[in-house]
Amino acid sequence: MSTIRRTLAGWMLFIAICAASPVSAQVRIVHGPTPILGGDARAAGDLTVVNDRLAFALAVESSPPYGVPRGALVDLAPVVAGTIGHDKVVFADFIPNAWSAWPNRQQRVTVLTDTAQQAVVETVRDWGAVTITTRYTLNAGEDRIAIRTTMANGGATALKGLRSGMTLWPSAGYLFGVPGLGGAEDGPADAALSKRVVAYDADWAIALHAPYLDHIGYDSKDMFQTHDLAPGESRSFDAWLQVLPSGDLAPVVARDIAMRQVASGAVSGMVTSAQGTPVAHPVVVIASKRQPYAWTIGDGAGRYRIALPVGDYTAYATAKAWSQSLPQPFAVTSNATATRDFGGLAPPGTLRFRATRQGSDTPLDARIAIDQGQQPLVQFLGRRVFFTDLDHKGQAAITLAPGDYTFSVSWGKDVLARTAHVSAHVAAGADSTIAVPIDVLFDPPAHGWYAADLHHHADQAEAVTPAPDLARSQLAAGLDLMFVSDHDSVVNHPLLQAIAMRRGVPFLPGIEISTSWAHFNAYPITPGKQLGIDTSRTTVQAVFADARRMGAEVVEINHPFIPYGYFTSVAAGVAPGGFDPAFDLVEINASVPTDDDKVLKSLWDDWTAGRAHYLAAGTDVHDVWNSLSGKVRTYAHVGGPVTALGYARALKAGQGYVTSGPLIDPDTMFGDTLSVRPGAPFALGFGLHAVDGLARVSLIHQGSVVKTMAFPASDQSARAVFSLTADRAGWYALIVEDTKGRRAYTDPVWITMTGH
Repeated sequence: MSTIRRTLAGWMLFIAICAASPVSAQVRIVHGPTPILGGDARAAGDLTVVNDRLAFALAVESSPPYGVPRGALVDLAPVVAGTIGHDKVVFADFIPNAWSAWPNRQQRVTVLTDTAQQAVVETVRDWGAVTITTRYTLNAGEDRIAIRTTMANGGATALKGLRSGMTLWPSAGYLFGVPGLGGAEDGPADAALSKRVVAYDADWAIALHAPYLDHIGYDSKDMFQTHDLAPGESRSFDAWLQVLPSGDLAPVVARDIAMRQVASGAVSGMVTSAQGTPVAHPVVVIASKRQPYAWTIGDGAGRYRIALPVGDYTAYATAKAWSQSLPQPFAVTSNATATRDFGGLAPPGTLRFRATRQGSDTPLDARIAIDQGQQPLVQFLGRRVFFTDLDHKGQAAITLAPGDYTFSVSWGKDVLARTAHVSAHVAAGADSTIAVPIDVLFDPPAHGWYAADLHHHADQAEAVTPAPDLARSQLAAGLDLMFVSDHDSVVNHPLLQAIAMRRGVPFLPGIEISTSWAHFNAYPITPGKQLGIDTSRTTVQAVFADARRMGAEVVEINHPFIPYGYFTSVAAGVAPGGFDPAFDLVEINASVPTDDDKVLKSLWDDWTAGRAHYLAAGTDVHDVWNSLSGKVRTYAHVGGPVTALGYARALKAGQGYVTSGPLIDPDTMFGDTLSVRPGAPFALGFGLHAVDGLARVSLIHQGSVVKTMAFPASDQSARAVFSLTADRAGWYALIVEDTKGRRAYTDPVWITMTGH
């Protein structure tokens, strides 16, 4: 039977089973493209395992994201009333040492059990001398996948200090990190109240239970154990992926209790409004040891119940955009149910914002953040950050819980204008308006300088920002070009192009080519072009060639010194193709500011050697509600009307700088060459600006600071002129710092010697 016929036969069998028993608890394996909506396992050899509670797919022939080896779980969705839902993950996989099982040479996927009661699928990979075997088990009627991974060291070398374990990278919704760790991004998990992480929204939840946990990474997406692996030693890791059709965490806590076999009881009660009527579908948030622990969603009549391990807790009740009740303490004892009722909740009000340029009625796109006031822990109940509308510039209508608030309202935050701070009272059921004038201080485009955030994601892979919200966030940041660089995807280009045209700004279409050993931004991409390489089986030369094939004028090395950055991989000898200088820009990345000096040192060495690699900067934002677009940005000098290609070519020519605050206007353009006679005096002058005041400027010559100038803290604008004497060919660049420690770094001014 041909591959196509086998695939069609699998689909026909799957459809027949679903039609015959739409709510059957039986397990079935579908061979071929996954029936999970929006799933990425689309090849004929891929596998999807389904019961009446959940469905998951393994990429057997499809290429997983980020160059992860085949065999990874790339799709996961709830099943409700016999209907398979939408994919909620980028991938969930076992990683052997804080990154993917790469480099490797082979992957094998085998179906071990395929009955109506149980499906077992095994993946086997090599990781150096280590064999990694993972078994996925799904039983009929269960809401969880049992995952056991065994690492077997077949080599002669002991592996020390590994961090290994399961990872859960959602593609939608929100993340509730390991309880007890206070929202830590990375570090030991000794204080964990429960060894699980939950991705969720109002109508779904996925919990990764990892009993072995002792260390987290990436905001709890990575669930590690720190360990050694001696020659000949094997070590197993057990984990469970629990999939639910609701954002109610009561089943997650119940599963945790059962897994740990700890004594438990429950708390239950009623949630009512200030008028004493039941609040439909309230959310009761539970805290343990002053740390958020879980929540449960009540029914339509305001009743709730949640099982909890024995212990002391506090809880409060709320609902979507409703006020919060006062917290109440309670104790859970074994096999008993405590009662706690919550009352006095008030319904939402509406606050309308109108942001304008101070001294005029000119509307400004704005970012609106709650500084003080109710900020829901459970994020589907309400956001903490908002943006003005695309089609009603400067205006936003926000539904909020009643109470007193203080807001930060910004345009061009920290770079172009002062942030406005306003207070407002929101009354239950009321609608009020607040005018917000914003003091705009600087106008770089008037001098030919245009800014973009050159590393920004929308809603592909693990990013969760729909394209219109990316646009609203970037416009509120005061950026002059709209930019996107989704992982290996150009799907958002047409919509963002349309939005940019509607708003009268240039669109710079990009893509982040994402391998396991490096990430590269390429832009601008020709409309209609798609990535043409398999990122799990490629070289740096193939990456560069495909970027150019897609029309990219610029290839940028993203976060080059992180553990899977290109320069790190080159130094470790694991970048396929080795070092290739055929890139254009190197990134200053806002998410790893500790790497700024490394990036500068690398570029300074290039400039000293006469290599024309220049600066870029981006935020790497995936979620505009929890990160700041344009926090670091790239300015390029473009003569005449700004276009995507013109902007890219200016950066490629070194006519730019990057900044998280200070602005620079040079007398001699960055990237230009200044010819001077040996021993002759010359000067380099710069106009400098900073919203929060200038602190100092340092002149860099051939990689060393040669002059520094300080400013009074009150100076928002100043001239810096450096009188110099030509002694040899080379380059000069600037580092400018404001009073808040925000910095700008420039491309070089080249100096050549002339005998005339």
